[in-house]
Amino acid sequence: MASVKFENITFRYGSNTILKDYSLEIDESQIMGIVGPSGCGKTTLIRCLCGFIKPEKGNIYVGKTCVYSADKRINIAPEKRNIGVVFQDYAVWPHMTVYENIIYPMKKRKVPKQEITKRADYALSQVRMTEYKKHLPSQLSGGQQQRVAIARALVSSDQLIVLDEPITNLDLKLREEMLEEIRSIQRNTGTTFIYITHDQEAALKLCDKIAIMDVHGYICQTGTDEEIIYKPSNRFVFSFMGVSNFIPLLKKQDGLYIDVGEHMKVNHEVPAEIKDNVNYVMGIRPMDILFSENSAVKGIIKSATFLGSQYNYFIQLGNREIRVQRNTLDTLQSREYMEGEAVGLDFARVFYYEEPLEEVES
Repeated sequence: MASVKFENITFRYGSNTILKDYSLEIDESQIMGIVGPSGCGKTTLIRCLCGFIKPEKGNIYVGKTCVYSADKRINIAPEKRNIGVVFQDYAVWPHMTVYENIIYPMKKRKVPKQEITKRADYALSQVRMTEYKKHLPSQLSGGQQQRVAIARALVSSDQLIVLDEPITNLDLKLREEMLEEIRSIQRNTGTTFIYITHDQEAALKLCDKIAIMDVHGYICQTGTDEEIIYKPSNRFVFSFMGVSNFIPLLKKQDGLYIDVGEHMKVNHEVPAEIKDNVNYVMGIRPMDILFSENSAVKGIIKSATFLGSQYNYFIQLGNREIRVQRNTLDTLQSREYMEGEAVGLDFARVFYYEEPLEEVES
């Protein structure tokens, strides 16, 4: 299985810099998610890795092999980089059967016929498509076509597979199933997967590690899902990875207050990092806001929606509207809150960010 290393990759379209001095290391036999908003350079990075476009400078390694180096004038052809690719639209050929789609890359590389049969049968079994080998893509569901694309990538490389927004075109239930399929295939094969997406939830469910890119193409943070959620490196990461609330704060001599057109004291000690004469906002997830009768922070429930596993509330807090989520089981063990009801709010896991800040794009 192959590790991947990007060293100081810079790529420009004309005067527009997409990637600048981009560096990232991906361990072998893991699923690395590269996550960021549309236009941040995710797909450009992968096209550089696969050899479809050429960076202006930097080095790219697959395992111990340097597949690209601007300084050393190395640029291995795409078909010789031993990388399997699954595209957003699957790119299965409609006039070929499932089996013909899968063996096509090996035939192009003139792999011996006996080896083609062996590898194709193995790939079909890995994605549970053996019984469909004679079917045309038009006879398959979207999820089955996705499996064919993954099987074709597996025969292209058992070392490294890149998936570029591979489940975007599937419905919600099928997306959930495909994430489990991809995880299962990776565990069975041990192949290194790079998963490119703007879908934060999918990345959290699937990937061993995640690299978060901002709108300018810079890596803000790399880590496990727990590290990303519980220890976000900055406000962009906190805001991008899930639903968030930002509430202005005011520090007074007797404690910390939220500033929402009126001042309401927060039931927290003033953190040591809160400086005088600096504007702050409190960043908090909807699930980390609790209803509390003893809190001085009061709001009015504007809407309450049951979503099956949770209740979703929008609460008017002074001149701000914030979002609160409660687990359904927690609600059953206490009580249900209704629209128009006044509630006290307490805050659990909180992050503090200085203001003013640039607008966060997502």
